Amino acid sequence: MSNTETPIKKEQSANSTAENKKGIDNHIQAAKHLEEASKHHLDAAKHHEVGDHEKAAASTIKAQGHTTLANEHQKEDAKHHALNN
Repeated sequence: MSNTETPIKKEQSANSTAENKKGIDNHIQAAKHLEEASKHHLDAAKHHEVGDHEKAAASTIKAQGHTTLANEHQKEDAKHHALNN
């Protein structure tokens, strides 16, 4: 028995690999943005502690931006799972 794949199986395998890579990338990007959001929230807290509320507000906006980007990557991954399961 040979261990060769049919053209259809090769195409499915290639698509699965590409989709898997896209899913991994979405998780990595979401995690990076959540880490950045966390850093900016910690910065905002430090700025509030010393009474610099303008810097705290700026850090909060940056944190919210990263959270939004992370959510976009999470939504893409959820779509992928919904369509492929």
